[in-house]
Amino acid sequence: MPDGREVVPIASDHAGVHLKAALVAELERLGFEPLDLGPADEASVDYPDFAHPLAARVERGEVRRGVLLCGTGLGMSYAANRHPGVRASVAWTAEVAQLAREHNDSNVLVLPARFVTDELGREILRTWLATPFAGGRHERRVAKIDSPEPA
Repeated sequence: MPDGREVVPIASDHAGVHLKAALVAELERLGFEPLDLGPADEASVDYPDFAHPLAARVERGEVRRGVLLCGTGLGMSYAANRHPGVRASVAWTAEVAQLAREHNDSNVLVLPARFVTDELGREILRTWLATPFAGGRHERRVAKIDSPEPA
């Protein structure tokens, strides 16, 4: 954060490049420092090659949160959620994004680029960024996500 703005890494696969550009602009408009981890064009790529580097930054605590995009959002979420401490949530509405933050302390937003418009994507992003974790009874549940042992 050289200038005090929160850095938010963002990456996609080829299906998410267009929406990623809209979200990079929205992050800038909102006062964040987007870190575009690629790709730069719509040439076919493998989503794990972009999900893992972003999720690793969250896992290591280099950033608080990040944004991923792919066609359905599912592939990116599968790859990102392999990283301990990462809670990548696919959100297709602002309400889902809000609940992902409030109840699950989501730290990676994953958007299904083939199923949301630029306008809806920006709304989902704004909601996710603005919603705090509710804590309380949800803290116990979130703590169990990375625990392989039943309570």
